[in-house]
Amino acid sequence: MLQISFIRKNKEKILLGLEKRNFHEFHLINEILILDEKKKIIQNVLNKILEKENFISKKIGKILSLYNYKNDDQIKSLKERSTFLKKERKNINLRLEKISKILENKLNQIPNIPDEKVKKNYGINDILFQEGEIHSPIIDPLPHWELSKKFGLFDSNLGTKICGSGFLVYIGKGAKLQRSLIQYFLDQNIQASYKEYSLPYLINEKSGYATGQIPDKKNQMYFIEKDNFYLIPTGEIPIMNCYRDRIFTDLDLPIKATTYTSCFRREAGSYGAKVRGLNRLHQFEKVEIIQITTSDTSSYYLEEMILHVKHILKSLNLPFRLIRLSGTDLGYSSAITYDFEVYSIAQKKWLEVSSISNCTNFQSNRLHIRYKTITGNIELCHTLNGSALALPRIMAALLENNQTENQINIPKVLVPYTEFDHIK
Repeated sequence: MLQISFIRKNKEKILLGLEKRNFHEFHLINEILILDEKKKIIQNVLNKILEKENFISKKIGKILSLYNYKNDDQIKSLKERSTFLKKERKNINLRLEKISKILENKLNQIPNIPDEKVKKNYGINDILFQEGEIHSPIIDPLPHWELSKKFGLFDSNLGTKICGSGFLVYIGKGAKLQRSLIQYFLDQNIQASYKEYSLPYLINEKSGYATGQIPDKKNQMYFIEKDNFYLIPTGEIPIMNCYRDRIFTDLDLPIKATTYTSCFRREAGSYGAKVRGLNRLHQFEKVEIIQITTSDTSSYYLEEMILHVKHILKSLNLPFRLIRLSGTDLGYSSAITYDFEVYSIAQKKWLEVSSISNCTNFQSNRLHIRYKTITGNIELCHTLNGSALALPRIMAALLENNQTENQINIPKVLVPYTEFDHIK
């Protein structure tokens, strides 16, 4: 959530940033500033009432200590005045709560302001680099869903039987390969100084709100009404909330953490004939990395995260590319996002496998994650998050790009984890 002080000082910059996102509800900015002024006026009235109440309370106490009687007309008058002020304070508090809710609702409608590097481009993203050779191992490569049938790796029919469409069951070496990828990604992250967390898959509304998924992505989340819990759509939510309401010193930062979770997304309306196999699921596995930094170092650590994911993808020997998202494709909380995509030989298209974002202080404003500078000032931290990596499409690309006529070869770095170097 944007800070009102930032909006007040940077109104033109904010309007230009929202234009990059193709967000044209500019009237919200003026409404927020007007509401904030009204809120300040009401708060001042409330403060004066509190001052008067405090003065009367002290005066009554002083009279009682000097004369030691309770039925004096002066005390009676003061108490009547105090009762009146309490009623006034209650009414003012109700007005303050009402205007605060309206103000927060309008602030929640404003997404983060894009970084200067982000272009408008209406969905046309910048391709920054591409690595790895794109070549078909065989003349007619099979898509991963056909490979799964041939080698018995996963079964979507079983997933549908157990739960419904958009779920699947990994079997045998398919299950072992997925587990090996998860462990390999975690080990790579831990070696890069990310602390591992094992976290709940259920969150309350406050946690989802703190990271920005609620209310923005609320309709895409699974909700357990009886207990008022949500299934997590990403490990970013529980891991970031581990640091909610904390104040660090600048020497504590950066904080680096990683977690493996299953993720659950409704993906309503996104399925069709072209969406098959592992390309889009209601439940999928993901290894997440996050960093919490000072405001002046987040750009540096964003580059560090990009290089880290690049290293993992190179080790898997997959063709990949890095793109920078345009303003219209940015997520609600992100100021700048880079996507890694791997190439699917059989599907002949690029598949997103990692999204790495700098949310600046937009997310930490809700999370109340702050740090004390050397000069003693308290400032909001910057938060960064990224996939290292998302499993389904990595699995799809590995199966398709390493197939031969009779087997699927396993990348060398995974063999110590799978304990087999091919699937026949």
